[in-house]
Amino acid sequence: MPLLPAVGGTGRAPRPAALLQRLASPELWSGPGASLGVVANTLVLALAAATTSTLLGFGLALAAERTRLGRWKAVGLLAVLPVVTPPFVVGLAIILLFGRFGAVTQALEWAFAIPATRWIYGWPGLLLAQTMAFTPVAFLMLRGTLQGIAPSIEQAAGTLRAPPGRVFRRVTLPLCAPGLANAFLLAMVESMADFGNPALLGGQIEVLSTQIYFALVGAQQDAGRAAALGLLLLAMTATVFILQTVGLARAHYTTIAGKADGALTTALPTGLARGVTGLTLGWLALTVAVYGTVLAAGFVKQVGLDHTPTLQHLTDAFGLEHGEFGLVWSGAAWKPLFTTLWAAGLAAPFTAAGGLALAWLIERRRFAGRRLLEFTVLLTFAIPGTVVGLAYIGAFNLPPIELTGTLGVLIACFIFRDLPVAMRAGSAALAQVDASLEEAAATLRHAPWPALRRALLPLLKPALVVALVVSLVRAATSLSPVVFLATPEFTPVTVWVIERAESAQYGLAIIASAALVAAMGLSIALIQRLVGERAIRRSTQALSS
Repeated sequence: MPLLPAVGGTGRAPRPAALLQRLASPELWSGPGASLGVVANTLVLALAAATTSTLLGFGLALAAERTRLGRWKAVGLLAVLPVVTPPFVVGLAIILLFGRFGAVTQALEWAFAIPATRWIYGWPGLLLAQTMAFTPVAFLMLRGTLQGIAPSIEQAAGTLRAPPGRVFRRVTLPLCAPGLANAFLLAMVESMADFGNPALLGGQIEVLSTQIYFALVGAQQDAGRAAALGLLLLAMTATVFILQTVGLARAHYTTIAGKADGALTTALPTGLARGVTGLTLGWLALTVAVYGTVLAAGFVKQVGLDHTPTLQHLTDAFGLEHGEFGLVWSGAAWKPLFTTLWAAGLAAPFTAAGGLALAWLIERRRFAGRRLLEFTVLLTFAIPGTVVGLAYIGAFNLPPIELTGTLGVLIACFIFRDLPVAMRAGSAALAQVDASLEEAAATLRHAPWPALRRALLPLLKPALVVALVVSLVRAATSLSPVVFLATPEFTPVTVWVIERAESAQYGLAIIASAALVAAMGLSIALIQRLVGERAIRRSTQALSS
């Protein structure tokens, strides 16, 4: 039996009419009654999720960099916590909080007689879940952008007696345009390719990613339809990319030149500072509520039915025993956790290095096909994970490169899947760094690599942190691409978790997910410790609260 469903039958030539017929399917363009079609649902959700996650990420970045909240190390950790969590866990937590029998829903019914409904399934749940999923990436990228703004530029505006509000609107905000545009682009593309959240919380809302999945593995078994929908999704991604490129093509955002900057950091306007502080505190409260619910659910016998406290799930997942030959990792979740850490840990450095190298090549070199190369790399981010997994099985199932069933196929999938994030983070950072730094190093007859290492790389530390962190956690929490690549020997935690969830073993699933979150949190702290932060100022002004 073939691993991949046949497309079009044996010996058949491609037929453009078949593609047009599939793309003209009425359900793609209009839903029943006055509801939207699949394409409109995908676009509306992507625009809404990209807008909310970019704005929220920008607010969190402003709070972390320009208010007193930045002194709390917990702010940065909690802000990125959702991105290190498997998709199933956030969705389950949202259901446990806001579902028909959720804690918040039951409390509202008891206190205010608000009847419990299934309102979370559909647009509200989808938007909330995707906003929580994509905001951390926007926060990381925009925090690096804010760190890259030379304080002397803002201080010069203040010297001309411009009030703080005008400095922010006319100076700070325009200089953040590359980071905002890249964060919006990544969030929108990832929303269009997201499968886990629509499958769990979509209700009656159909999007392209779920349609592709069910066309491949559902009752339809129509790989031709899946391929046609995949082409449509890629066309939508191309349109987003072109609009973003055209919008930034004629502007310049260089803020870092070759001399030190000893100016003071400009404080935010009072109203904006209070607003982003309140926004950040609200986000942190929601994050604590979500993960507190998840953690509590891992220590009860049966979520939603029997809330008797127990440690049985922890013992079953991560038990340790003393055997004849020493310590035995007897817990069922140890092997999936080690597999995930090995694959993600090996893939992350290659992903970060490759992404930053591509960003430098695209931003600093002029050659034919430069933008085509950028778009080609970005396409790997837009293809739904289920399609990627099946494609890797077909590509690496036979000699000369036979990787299917090995750890190597997981590493290869993670590297190429996450290259766009590293590349876009590098592009946003390079847009702020004056090319004259490299030109000056070349004038002094420095070899290319020492010049890049000494003059450019220290200024790209935020981009390097983003690339390493996001590539690591995306690989560790990836689900849809590896569903088809997992084997009994090499099963990632996310696949193991979803298998436990399908058999209603929610306690085991939550405990294993919590262990993965803890491992990713320690990894992020280690990355930030080793890489450090870019320093382009010698002193700072007292920040507003």
